[in-house]
This record gives sequence, C-alpha cells and structure tokens, in this order.
Amino acid sequence: MIIATALSIAGLGFFCWLLFTFAIYALPFFAGLTAGLFAYNSGAGPLGALFVALSAGVITLVVGQFLFAVVRSPLLRTLIAAAFAAPAAVAGYDIVHGLSGIGGTAETWRQVFGLVGAVVIGGVAWVRMGALQPVSPGQGDASALNGRPALNGAANES
Repeated sequence: MIIATALSIAGLGFFCWLLFTFAIYALPFFAGLTAGLFAYNSGAGPLGALFVALSAGVITLVVGQFLFAVVRSPLLRTLIAAAFAAPAAVAGYDIVHGLSGIGGTAETWRQVFGLVGAVVIGGVAWVRMGALQPVSPGQGDASALNGRPALNGAANES
C-alpha cells in the first residue's frame, strides 16, 4: 500500500513536471496535429502526414518565438503570448479535470480544479514566452550607470 501511494505521488509529480515543461509547446503541437491530419486526409499517406505535421509544428514554434523576440509593440507581444498561452490553458484544464476524476471527486470540484489548472498552466506558458524578451545592451550592468566600460568585471568608481 505504501509503495503504491509513493509511486502514485511520483507518477503525478512526473506528469505535472511534463505539463509545466511542455506547456509552451501546446500551440505548435495543435498546429502540427491539425496540419498532419489535413495532409493525411488529403491523401499524403502516413509518412507525408508525419513530415507535414513535424514541419508545421517546428515552423509554428520558431516563427512564434522569433516574432515574440523581435516585435517591440506591447500589444503585439501580448497577442503572441496569448496565442501560445491559450492552447496551454485548454490542455491544462483537460488534464487536471481528467486527473481529478480518478479520485472520485465531485463534478463541481472537478470543474474548479480544472479551472485552476487552466490558469496555472496558461500562466506558465505566458511566463515562458516572457523569458524570450531581449535584453537591451547595458541593462542590468553596473557599468552602464556611469557610461564607462567596467574594468575586470567591476564597475568604475569616480
């Protein structure tokens, strides 16, 4: 009984780690899945559909991260981050809602847990997109305060 409980906790922890780690990849996954299914239903065959799916997913991820890093407008950056966070929130809701049903939780609480999971996972994806923000030259550098380069990594003293 103790081993089963420990393994269950470890398994749920592993799934939570996977969920948080891959939250930002929900949009590329959905884009790749949609493109792959379209290609397969259009007669591309399994290998062609796999190639299309992988290509669409990689292109979606690379273009999204590139645009987020290059665009300076706060509105456009917010829209790009929301495009990545929304599918992650949907995936977070579905996963937490499903996992909470394993323990026999009442439907009302499953909805509450699902909504909390959606907010948390969507927030994680939002924050991970924010980690791509470019750093301005000299930002956070003590030498930028007096306008002179630092010697040996230390700020110049006047």
